[in-house]
Amino acid sequence: MATNNPLGGLGGGNPGLQGASMLQLQFPQSLAVYDDYAAAQKAVDFLSDKEFPVENCMIVGTDLKQVERITGRLTTNKVALGGALSGLWLGIFIGIIFSLFGSDSGFVTIVTTALFGVLFGIVWALVGYAATRGRRDFSSVRVVVATRYEVLVEHKLLLRAQELLAQLPGGRPNPFA
Repeated sequence: MATNNPLGGLGGGNPGLQGASMLQLQFPQSLAVYDDYAAAQKAVDFLSDKEFPVENCMIVGTDLKQVERITGRLTTNKVALGGALSGLWLGIFIGIIFSLFGSDSGFVTIVTTALFGVLFGIVWALVGYAATRGRRDFSSVRVVVATRYEVLVEHKLLLRAQELLAQLPGGRPNPFA
């Protein structure tokens, strides 16, 4: 049975996986590896400018790592404010929906549900914060990033791509680095 490998190989017979076939090459070969996405993009753009069939290329981020940027200290007041704002938006949204289908005054419905949303948001956020028992008293943003970017090309076009990429000044990374 065929496998569904996003980096290459034969596609499976599952019709639900047909969208994944856009991310496949038949027999991909490594053309070059770069330290940043911009350099990999520049290489593919150069190939495109030379009328290389870039639909036979893909850029794959490898060596993934998670980076977490600490944005501040969490306090009870900050948690309550965040809960209130979140609840406000939820309350306004629900109020708008109720006002579309209700026969009462739309403005009163929206204001009432917004106030209930604020109250609910504050309580929900504070209960969640209290449940952590001080184990995470900071806010942060997380992102998964690649440390290297590999340009893959269909095996039958590898030699042509290598010849073209050799013409790009600084286009090929140092293989000994």
